[in-house]
Amino acid sequence: MTTPMSTPRDFPMRRGCPFAAPEEYAALRTEDPVARVTLPTKREAWVVSRYDDVRELLSDPRVSADITRPNFPALGEGEQEAGARFRPFIRTDAPEHTRYRRMLLSVFTVRRVRAMRPAVQARVDEILDAMLAGGGPTDFVAAYANAVSTSVICELLGVPRENLEFFRDVTRISGSRHSTAAQVSEALGGLFGLLAELVAQRRDEPRDDLISKLVTEQLIPGHETTEQLLSTLGITINAGRETTTSMIALSTLLLLDRPDLREELRRDPSLMPAAVDELLRVLSVADSIPLRVAAEDIELSGRTVPAHDGVIALLAGANHDPEQFDHPERVDFRRTDNHHVAFGFGVHQCVGQHLARLELEIALETLLRRVPTLRLAGERDEVVVKHDSATFGLEELRVTW
Repeated sequence: MTTPMSTPRDFPMRRGCPFAAPEEYAALRTEDPVARVTLPTKREAWVVSRYDDVRELLSDPRVSADITRPNFPALGEGEQEAGARFRPFIRTDAPEHTRYRRMLLSVFTVRRVRAMRPAVQARVDEILDAMLAGGGPTDFVAAYANAVSTSVICELLGVPRENLEFFRDVTRISGSRHSTAAQVSEALGGLFGLLAELVAQRRDEPRDDLISKLVTEQLIPGHETTEQLLSTLGITINAGRETTTSMIALSTLLLLDRPDLREELRRDPSLMPAAVDELLRVLSVADSIPLRVAAEDIELSGRTVPAHDGVIALLAGANHDPEQFDHPERVDFRRTDNHHVAFGFGVHQCVGQHLARLELEIALETLLRRVPTLRLAGERDEVVVKHDSATFGLEELRVTW
């Protein structure tokens, strides 16, 4: 058994390379796999960094995701207060979480997502046409990554996509560790106001979209209230678009850095599904999304996390664990048994993961096929990285072709 450090480390820990976990995670796995940390809110919590421990933690029924618990390890000052008000279903426990999750599962099945491929491909082509017509240099994050992820989730729900930056701003504010509770509430309030109008419209005139499906099936006596439905729709948009935006942008930057990997995918496009899973593992953009509270004492790697303490499962730590992945720092599109936890694990595993994979496959394949001359516009060190957001990613990526 290793001896824990007596002084808690500061958390979050920054990445030195955008394509790797923070360097400290390797030391944590070896020396302090269940470690005390001090959060930006000045609270203390635990972080878990080994693959086996992360999976065990996230599947343990004695662990709570309830954001209203006193020691919930929120990473931003406004996160817990706003979360207690708006109750995102990913921050609830059963039976509440189970009820919300069932509302979405039938929409995000493998079969339904596969049927969306032609529509997603058409939208990606349309967005790429607009980017190319506008000429370079341009900000790839806004022009392509955010446009693709936001358009797809908005079309699935039936939300107008006229103002793509509105949704990006909502996520930027609500996911920032520097936002106050008032700022988060204002941003989410604007989103919920828009969704409330759409819910009212779909009550009177249902369409073929997710909002209509949920309104007609759930807003009946004995089922969900309007507020609960709005919370479910809001987190679906926020989580669905932000992680995919980050993955498209970071994956593109990695491929620009690695011409050998670009050529491998061009030579063999059938590798794309496996490549997407490898990129999900390597980049782990949702690293510290799984925030939990121990409802009882829990033992992991010989350490005890006391009841009522906050604990964070480090997805990037797990996905770069050499005990699970051979040469985890290597990007290998032919890696076998790639059982990563980029989408989490257990009952809270991402409900929209099949759609996310589809978007990434289409967005990256289309880009490689149609814009073989894509390159950075400017120096590599000018790329703007997001370190202080709930989801790791790029704020800006200037490209040309």
